[in-house]
Amino acid sequence: MDLSYSAESDAFRRDVAAFLKANWDAAAAAAAPDRREREAALRRKAVEHGYLYRGIPRQYGGSEQQPDILKAHIIREEFGKARAPMEIPGVGVQMVVPTLLECGSQWQRDFFVARTLNGEFRWAQGYSEPDAGSDLASVRTSAELVDGHWVINGQKTWSSLAHKAHYMFALVRTDRTARKHAGLSYLLLDLKQPGVTIRPLKQITGDAEFCEVFFDNVRTPQDWIVGAPGEGWAVSKTTLSHERSGFIGSAATSVALFGKLVELARHTMLNGRPAIEDPLVRERLGVLDGYVSAHQYSSYRQFSMAAHGQDAGIAPLMNKLVNTRIADDVAAIARDLIGSSLMLAPPLAGGRGAGNEKWVNQFMGSLGLAIAGGTSNIQRNLIAERGLGLPRDPSNADSAVVNA
Repeated sequence: MDLSYSAESDAFRRDVAAFLKANWDAAAAAAAPDRREREAALRRKAVEHGYLYRGIPRQYGGSEQQPDILKAHIIREEFGKARAPMEIPGVGVQMVVPTLLECGSQWQRDFFVARTLNGEFRWAQGYSEPDAGSDLASVRTSAELVDGHWVINGQKTWSSLAHKAHYMFALVRTDRTARKHAGLSYLLLDLKQPGVTIRPLKQITGDAEFCEVFFDNVRTPQDWIVGAPGEGWAVSKTTLSHERSGFIGSAATSVALFGKLVELARHTMLNGRPAIEDPLVRERLGVLDGYVSAHQYSSYRQFSMAAHGQDAGIAPLMNKLVNTRIADDVAAIARDLIGSSLMLAPPLAGGRGAGNEKWVNQFMGSLGLAIAGGTSNIQRNLIAERGLGLPRDPSNADSAVVNA
């Protein structure tokens, strides 16, 4: 496996770095009252240069570049070094936009895509329900077509940042007589209308990132459906494929987290000596380093294969599972290192914390990784069935994976 870049790629990297040096000062932007305007201005310039929204046609606000995994990787690295903002974060850009470009109608693309890319429209996901988490076929929220509008009743839950969103993309049941997944449709709806009740859910970390959303005769126009009635199952799988390829299971996250753990071990005293000098601590760190390195080099291999147009097989299915395992191990070692400091109150929601109490959030947050983006058990089923070719569990014949 050759991990070096070509002369052409090195030249492209210099161009990106020069662009950022000329157009972005992270320190100045952080202290400026108009930080959002500066970020928006940088994004506009980056689109003009072909650095952001590369796969999206120019008519919708993208830079319409040819797919190039090496250039995309270089852009991420250079923007990261410069602490420069990339695309608008969130499910709108990462999930709704690619779904509308692939499955939406022309007016839906014209109305929603550009406004989502520039942050004017924010979105929430409407998949999970109290009795339908990882099993989308059990969705009960219904929609009935009445006088040119879908009338929606029911409840969604674990909808991230719904209280700050303008719109929701939701999977609803539009035909109760059809077989489970055949009766589902994919609707877009305005969250700022009568009949919508949004309640943030307080998490163990003190944050309230997730919400439950209630619908009481909520209306959305007939043509706000993506795909045809009954095609929601297929459209939702399109959305989920973008979610999985977009932001779950990064090895870079594991590498960075392990680095922070090593720093903690260097600065924590154990029996009068830095903990990192303790044989048992060193052994645990060494084992974990092995997992992190294997995850990192597996990612390099997957990246190299993708750059050469090769299929990495089942390896990408393992990324999220490995990432979850590493975060759990990091939390366990950190918990033992800091001891009673774990009892300190965690930082306020969104805070970084000044001392060891910041590890409290890491510890509690690691518990949620096992269910985010589909549970670890569901992920193991995917690996077993799609990767290893094991028989499909008959009881899960209609199931699908969903993110909170």
